Amino acid sequence: MDQPGTVWRYNTGAQVLGILLERASGQSLEDFLRTRLFAPLGMEDTSFSVPHEKQDRFTTAYFPDLASGALTLLDPPEGGWWNEPPAMGNAAGMLVSTLEDYWAFVSMLLGGGRHRGEPLLAPGSVADMTRDHLTATQRASAPPFLEPGMGWGYCMAAPAPVSRPGRRPVPYGFGWNGGTGTAWTSDPERGLTGILLTQRAMMSPEPPQVFVDFWEAAYGALGDRGYMTEQNG
Repeated sequence: MDQPGTVWRYNTGAQVLGILLERASGQSLEDFLRTRLFAPLGMEDTSFSVPHEKQDRFTTAYFPDLASGALTLLDPPEGGWWNEPPAMGNAAGMLVSTLEDYWAFVSMLLGGGRHRGEPLLAPGSVADMTRDHLTATQRASAPPFLEPGMGWGYCMAAPAPVSRPGRRPVPYGFGWNGGTGTAWTSDPERGLTGILLTQRAMMSPEPPQVFVDFWEAAYGALGDRGYMTEQNG
C-alpha cells in the first residue's frame, strides 16, 4: 500500500509481529504471552478467550446507535466472540482482561520493566516501547488515530512533540484507548495513570463524554484542568 517508512498504519505491524512471534517461539501467541508476560505478572484473567468457569464474571458489551444513541448489543457474555479460543491470536488486540491485570502490566512499565523487584523487561526496551518513533509526516498521515501531541511507540501511543509551546495536552503520555470502550494513559510528566473500563464501544476517534469526564476528574484532582481546551484548541 505504501513504501516502507512513509506512512504509519494502525494495527498492521502488530498483526505481522504476532505471526513472527509464533514462528520464532514455536508457540501459539496465547502460550507465548502467558509464558513471557501474563504468568510472571500474575495476570490470571487475561486471555484471548473466557473459559466457561469465568463466564459469570464476563460483562456484556454495547454499541450506541449513531442516530438515537440507544444502546444495542455488541457482544454477550455467553455465545459471543470471546467464548472460544480464536483460531489464531491477534497481537493487535482482542484480549480480555480485568482492572487488576491491566494495572499489573502498566505498573511493570512504570517500574522500568521490573515486577516486585525482579526484572521482566530490559529498561531500554521499556524506554523504546513508550517513546515516539514516528516522523512528523507519518504522524500527519494518521489524524483519525493520533491526536495533537500523540505519537506511536511499540503497539501503543507515546508522547510526541507538540506544535504549541506551553502546557502539554491532557491526557499526555503513553497508553491507548480500545474500541470497545477502554482507556489507559500514563502521564510521566504529571505522575498520573488512569485506566477506565466501560461497556460502551467508541463511535469515532473523538473521545466519548465519559472519557472526557474521567480525565477532567483525574487531572482536576491534581489541580490541572483544561482537557477539552487543550484537545480542541
